[in-house]
This record gives sequence, structure tokens and C-alpha cells, in this order.
Amino acid sequence: MNQKLKVAIIGPGNIGTDLMIKVLRNAKYLEMGAMVGIDAASDGLARAQRMGVATTHAGVEGLIKLPEFADIDFVFDATSASAHVQNEALLRQAKPGIRLIDLTPAAIGPYCVPVVNLEEHLGKLNVNMVTCGGQATIPMVAAVSRVAKVHYAEIVASISSKSAGPGTRANIDEFTETTSKAIEVIGGAAKGKAIIIMNPAEPPLIMRDTVYVLSAAADQAAVAASVAEMVQAVQAYVPGYRLKQQVQFDVIPESAPLNIPGLGRFSGLKTSVFLEVEGAAHYLPAYAGNLDIMTSAALATAERMAQSMLKA
Repeated sequence: MNQKLKVAIIGPGNIGTDLMIKVLRNAKYLEMGAMVGIDAASDGLARAQRMGVATTHAGVEGLIKLPEFADIDFVFDATSASAHVQNEALLRQAKPGIRLIDLTPAAIGPYCVPVVNLEEHLGKLNVNMVTCGGQATIPMVAAVSRVAKVHYAEIVASISSKSAGPGTRANIDEFTETTSKAIEVIGGAAKGKAIIIMNPAEPPLIMRDTVYVLSAAADQAAVAASVAEMVQAVQAYVPGYRLKQQVQFDVIPESAPLNIPGLGRFSGLKTSVFLEVEGAAHYLPAYAGNLDIMTSAALATAERMAQSMLKA
């Protein structure tokens, strides 16, 4: 099958530019149609022009006026949560059936983590890719959840300051809220909490993620096997995703329970998962694993949707 569906990317910053390069290099069912920004002097727009991609610096209104818009089937929005609300409304008015892949924490559409719930949302017109921290950690919560009932899950995502662009910085509050909710909705935890750390260290540090899961008592070997299987599934589209060390377990006895705010007294199994994500260095260097996992998840989602559409 040689047919491909065309995409536009809104937001020529770190995320949008990396995503464009991935579409041009790796996509099987998608091809670039346009890159959209609001700053005529942005590096992302200049790079798109050099790579032969149509561009506009007039925002979504400019995209709608481009001749290429008639052939656009997918739009990736890599702007901000507040901007996505406006972008979605304009695009939906111009082309009601267009598919939106939301890389902001706006969450107009359902949360999507490819290895966990993509197949449920193939027909949706707007899906939300949660956050970089969510894409890295929610699969681990889900891995435990399919073995034992998860009462509480807490994730800490540590990224290099240099890998966080203006859009990411503007969305810090939405990051924690959206990720926490998605830990519950997709990961299966009764209660979720998310923390992000932007580390200014030099040289820049690779993305690291820590996942703490409190669950009902369960077979530790079964949990470890489920985690390993999920890691391998994520590696199918994010090769730099890996366990930093073996999964750790702590049995919390009823005689000495933990007191968890919002949860109360807990006894059962505590599972600790330590991850690192090395980027593919398509745009920013390899330390920017947070950039890579977000764009890779978005591309994997759109590719699977496009495959489904082309086979229909």
C-alpha cells in the first residue's frame, strides 16, 4: 500500500519540529502537509521550508487558508493547553471530520497511551497524548494494575531544563493535573499523583522516571513479568525506553501499615519502578527523552489510526 494520509503540525517548537522529522523519516502511512506557527522567524518553520514542507506563520487561520489544507486528514497540536481549545474549535468548524492528535494537556478528547488503550480510540476525532511523564510512567502503572488492584500510584518525572520549551513551561500546572488523572483513568489506580522536576544540571541529564505503586498483595514474579512485557511493548516505538534497574518490592504488613494522605492506612505490596528514556536525537540531543517519548507516542497513535482508515 503506497497511499499515505497528510498531516499538519501546529507549533514549530521543540516538540513540533522533532515530530516533523519523525513523520518525514519514519512514517509508513502519513506524510507532511504543512507546518504551522505564529512566528515567521522560528527555527521550526525555517527547517520545514528547507525540507520542502508548506508553512504558514498565521496560525490555524493561516493553515485553513493554505491550498494544502484540503488534503489534510490529521493535525498534531504541539502548542499549549489553552491554545488547543481555540485550535480545535477553528479546525472543527472548517473540517468537521479532521483528526486531532493533541500533544498538550488540554484533554478535550480521551487520554491515549498507545500500549495501553489505543485500540479503544481508533475512531475518535480528538485524542490526548497526556504528557511526556504520563507516556513514560502510565504503562508501568497499567502493568501492575493488570496483576493486582492498584490503590495508589505516584510518578516523578525528571527532565533536563534544556529540553523544556516555552509550551512545556507554560503547562506545568496542567501537566500535574492531566497526568494524575490519566494515572487513574488509563493506569487503573484508584488515586494518582504526578510530580515533574526540571533539572538545570550541566551537562544536561537524561530523562528519568520513578513510579511508586501501592497495590493489593500479589505475586512479585507476576508483577515483574508484567512490567518487563510492558517495557518491551513501549520499546517498539521508543527504542530508548528502558528499566534503569530491577523492579523493587516491599511488602507492607497489616501490623505496620503506611499512612497515605487521601488513601488512609495501607497494607499490601509496594512496587517501585525506575526508568530512563534516551531520545533518538532527531532534533534535540539524546538527553531529551521526554521530547522523544511524546512525539513517538503521537506518531504511533496517528500511524495506527491512518492504517485503520486506509484499510477501511
